[in-house]
Amino acid sequence: QVQLVESGGGLVQAGGSLRLSCAASGSFFSTYTMGWYRQAPGKQRELVATIRSSSSSTYQESVKGRFTISRDNAKNTVYLQMNSLKPEDTAVYYCNARRYAMDYWGKGTLVTVSS
Repeated sequence: QVQLVESGGGLVQAGGSLRLSCAASGSFFSTYTMGWYRQAPGKQRELVATIRSSSSSTYQESVKGRFTISRDNAKNTVYLQMNSLKPEDTAVYYCNARRYAMDYWGKGTLVTVSS
């Protein structure tokens, strides 16, 4: 069982930056593929970025070059550094942990980008 707690969301002006954190409890954190998803009002949840146990990462096209996902296995934490934020990045951001067929989710943190 893995519990995930996100933090770092808030209100920021367009062009600004935020760093999201996701702290995980439980064992074997380093073996999980970790991801950040987001859900904007009235829209479906979408994948933002993932980072595998090997630390290889993938990004949604719209955030490439602006967002960076990273992990600190010693701290059981995954991060999402978000730069050059745009109003369309406004959403609730969720942390995800995946291993084999198991998926775990945090409760989300709200990011609001004002124009």
